[in-house]
Amino acid sequence: MEQTPESNQNFIKNITKELIQPFVDLIHASRALWGVNLSYLLEGLTYFGMVGLLAIFFNDFIGLDDIDAGRMVGFQTAGITLAMLFLGATVDWIGVRKSLLIALSIMFIGRTILTLSPQLGPTGLWNAAHIFSMLGILGIIIGYGIYQPAAYAAVKKFTTPATAAMGYAMLYAIMNLGGFLPGLISPPVRKAAGITGVFWVYVVLTVVGIMVVYFILTKKVVQKAIEDSSQETKEKIAADQAKESEMTGKEKLKFYIKNFPLRDFRFLYFIFILIFVQTLFAHNWLTLPLYTSRAFDGFVQDNFEFFVNLNPILIFILAPMVTALTSKKNTYNMMIIGTFVMAAPTFLLALGPSIYTLLAFLFIMTFGEAMWQPRFLQWVAEIAPKNMTGIYMGIGQFPWFLTKVITSLYSGWFLMNYCPADTPPAEMNTEMMWLIYGFIAMVSPVGLLLARKWMIKGFKTKHEE
Repeated sequence: MEQTPESNQNFIKNITKELIQPFVDLIHASRALWGVNLSYLLEGLTYFGMVGLLAIFFNDFIGLDDIDAGRMVGFQTAGITLAMLFLGATVDWIGVRKSLLIALSIMFIGRTILTLSPQLGPTGLWNAAHIFSMLGILGIIIGYGIYQPAAYAAVKKFTTPATAAMGYAMLYAIMNLGGFLPGLISPPVRKAAGITGVFWVYVVLTVVGIMVVYFILTKKVVQKAIEDSSQETKEKIAADQAKESEMTGKEKLKFYIKNFPLRDFRFLYFIFILIFVQTLFAHNWLTLPLYTSRAFDGFVQDNFEFFVNLNPILIFILAPMVTALTSKKNTYNMMIIGTFVMAAPTFLLALGPSIYTLLAFLFIMTFGEAMWQPRFLQWVAEIAPKNMTGIYMGIGQFPWFLTKVITSLYSGWFLMNYCPADTPPAEMNTEMMWLIYGFIAMVSPVGLLLARKWMIKGFKTKHEE
């Protein structure tokens, strides 16, 4: 059938409307949601800014070697994900506002101790400075284990059906913007005041984050946002609250156990099958920096940090746009397509080191990530029963903890054997390394596709009361 100018215009008009309308809806979202976004931006900036300097900090200020410094970074990154498993339920019990304030306060204490640790005793492994630095990291782990599930629980509470998908996408995009901004802020501060000077800036930003939550997310604002975002009447909300208050502790515990996510085998399959494609996230810091600095020469080798940090800024741009165009599509189908688009370009790197295949890999992989990752987080939050969003988000993130641990166990071996240091690129075999990584990542979309009938049969998109 021949396309007329009018039909082409209507097509373009519809696409433009689908792209713009979610942003319009989000702009008119509640003050509470914008408060969460601002808090998350500050926290993303602070977290990624500190973790990027952590290994050097332990080298230069705590006196640890590369191996022990790497273990400290791993202690924090893996510890945070594990903490979500145990502390994610905090928001379910005490509410979003209190959870955010408590989490940020604990992180403020932890970051202050970490920054002060070189001055609190002799340096070296297991000496006073090292012990205090670990206490500081423990505070960050506990705080962040509460903070992230609380942030996603807040999006669930503060959005409407029209703004939900974009709300999750924006939160995910803002986290990645936070991962990019330290590259602009940190260098001038570090040159003027050193790494501890940078850390003090992030301690101050943590205080600013506490003030944002305290003054913007007031109790009145939170209550109004919850009421405005609900499709139920105020009478129904009041009835639910009354019903909940009438439940005994035993009844609440029974409800909690009955709806505990580990009892749902489809939920478990869904989150654990994603481990394979999530290895590509871990390779962003475990493999890409060494690959781009060893297997390339010239521009890529001299500017490898630029390529390593392309993913966060691309996600910030792409995630809201892709979500705007796909928010009405079936979640499970988007997971299959998105994980496939993310995994497939890994095979481009199996063609050999080239700036063109590297850029194609980064752009296509990030596009695939933008297709599925925000939708996954939205799905986990929306299938959670009432007052159980935090624990669902915590367990939903647990495979990410396993991914960090598992990938770190073999990535070093692959680099030593296929991309070794002090070896000319012509004598490396990075093609085989990326070919194997490509097959590993493809397990996720293939696994989702093969289980489609079983998953769709009992697949939830919302929690059924």
